[in-house]
Amino acid sequence: MNTLDYFNARLQATISPMDYLKSIKINPEKYFLIDVRNGPNNLRNITIIGAKVMPEQELQNRLNEIPKDKEIIVYCWDVWCNTAAKVAKFLLERDYTVKELTGGIAAWKEMNFPVSDSTQKDNTPNNCGC
Repeated sequence: MNTLDYFNARLQATISPMDYLKSIKINPEKYFLIDVRNGPNNLRNITIIGAKVMPEQELQNRLNEIPKDKEIIVYCWDVWCNTAAKVAKFLLERDYTVKELTGGIAAWKEMNFPVSDSTQKDNTPNNCGC
């Protein structure tokens, strides 16, 4: 793969927080945003507004909640976490259209973009699975 192919593939597989915000203003029904972070609930208490909280560890049992007719955007903790990439691969293998939100929740919060308190009871194990 040459450099141009690499960057084309990267742009095809990801969306920046700024581009996502612009895109949902134009066509909000096009996307389905999923927070796929694993780990303790108290660390996952903030999420992007509008995101469906679906930890990677629960995903296989919750596929029926993910629409096939929308572009799926997944995110995890930050650039060091690969959970969103694992989920994207899993969904792509099942014929979903998927992109990873670059920088995860860390980049989103750093830019002071809108978040919400997603505190909820769940049985997700405390390890991140990264």
